[in-house]
Amino acid sequence: MVAADVSVRVAWPADAAGIAAVQLRAWRERYDDGLAARLGLDDATLAEAWQQSLARPPEARHRALVALAHDRVVGFAVTGPSPDPDADPAADGEMAEFTVDPAEQRAGHGSRLLQACVDTLVADGFGRAVCWVEATDDVLRAFLTDAGWGPDGASRELADEAGSGSVKQVRLHTALA
Repeated sequence: MVAADVSVRVAWPADAAGIAAVQLRAWRERYDDGLAARLGLDDATLAEAWQQSLARPPEARHRALVALAHDRVVGFAVTGPSPDPDADPAADGEMAEFTVDPAEQRAGHGSRLLQACVDTLVADGFGRAVCWVEATDDVLRAFLTDAGWGPDGASRELADEAGSGSVKQVRLHTALA
C-alpha cells in the first residue's frame, strides 16, 4: 500500500506564489472573475503581498499554514489573535483565512488543515477560536459545524473599497480545550 504524500506545515515565504494561486482560484469560483480585477489583484501582485506577509508577520502568534499534496500548495489558513472588539486577545484566537483549492476539495486537505489550525491555536495559548464565514457559504459552514464549531450570534457586513458590493458574514466559534 502506498501512502499519499500530503501534509500541512507552517507556510514559508517561498510558498507565496502557491498561496496566491489557490486564493485567486477560490475567489474566481466563489465570486466572479471580476473580483480580483476590481481589487487590482493578479497572481504576481497577490504573491508579492503574501511574500511580504510571510517574511514579516505582525507578531509571533500570526501564522500561515499550507496544505500540501507532494510539494504543491492545495490550501492555506491564517491563524492569530482575534481582532474582534468583543474578543480577549490573550484567550481568543481566530482562523482568519481558510481556503482549499476548489479542484482539491473532498480529498482530506481541509480536515488536515483545520486540525493543524486548532493545534496551532492551542500551542499559542488560545482557549477559544473564532472564524468569520460568508453567510451564503453553506459548504464551509457545514464543514466547520460538523467539526464542532457553532454560531455565536455575531454577524457583520463587509463592503468592498469601491462600494460596489458587500459580503455578509456570520461568526462561528469553538472551545479549544
